[in-house]
Amino acid sequence: MDQLPQEHQAFLSKIDQHRIPQSYEEACLDDVWVQAILEQIESMVKNGTWDEIDKPDKKKLVGCRWVYTIKYTSTGEIERYKARLVAKGYTQKYEVDYTETFAPVAKLHSVRVLLSIATNLCWDLWQMDVKNAFLQGELKEEVYMVLPEGVIIGKNRVCKLKKAIYGLKQSPRAWYHKLSGCLLENGFRKFEADHTLFTAQGEKGIVAVLVYVDDIIITGDDIEGIKRVKSLLKTSFDIKDLGELKYFLRIEVCKFENGLSLSQRKYTLDLLKETWKLGVKPAKTPIEDGYKICPKGELPMEVKRYQRLVGRLI
Repeated sequence: MDQLPQEHQAFLSKIDQHRIPQSYEEACLDDVWVQAILEQIESMVKNGTWDEIDKPDKKKLVGCRWVYTIKYTSTGEIERYKARLVAKGYTQKYEVDYTETFAPVAKLHSVRVLLSIATNLCWDLWQMDVKNAFLQGELKEEVYMVLPEGVIIGKNRVCKLKKAIYGLKQSPRAWYHKLSGCLLENGFRKFEADHTLFTAQGEKGIVAVLVYVDDIIITGDDIEGIKRVKSLLKTSFDIKDLGELKYFLRIEVCKFENGLSLSQRKYTLDLLKETWKLGVKPAKTPIEDGYKICPKGELPMEVKRYQRLVGRLI
């Protein structure tokens, strides 16, 4: 870290300082998270995300939960505390409350290649963030959801969803079709090897747009074209220009005079803090192949927690 520019060191130190709640009860202990929850509920109601109705007979209800994140500016300052209502998609049933679900996701290899090309050609890298992206997608299926924690409107009341909220199996597909349709209608072409990468060739150069759900990277040598696509996205969606690319997919991006540095220092430290391993001595060798974690005949403890951590390491 000492080798990084002072500006980037300050950015990393700032994003290390804040803890994210792991439950609704924990969030309610801090006014900033309570406010974030209220803002999200207000936004979803204003957007017509659901209709509040009496619980219909013989209809399966989808569960939901709150997920919390902190959005940072390019200098590491807190931009906003974000509470997101997420449906428990694993409670959905195929051909009952969803059908098609596939939506392309940006490959990490594509991100690296695009950053490498931009660096070699001295292109600037910009980042935009779509607010409540999935709520832009219309829900075609009939889906009923339990009331979110914090919403009390009477007994036997449920939400009949109208918008594809986060967590639903079909939500990524609905949002992708909405965004890709907007870009394709305005002169962009999908990259065949990765359908989350869009390019537009103009007289003054090229503009490339890479999409990962609600995070967008824009680069190219057509300065006016970049301004136009930013304006297009701001007009079409509730979106914020975050400036130069600094933090994307939990990867810290630092631009040097002669190159680019990618790091997952914060992500790694968060994992160590979560597992109370921040002060342990690192091992010099990897775990041996076929190592048995549990003695023969004993059942593993905390299976879900272990699976979650393994998933975050992949």
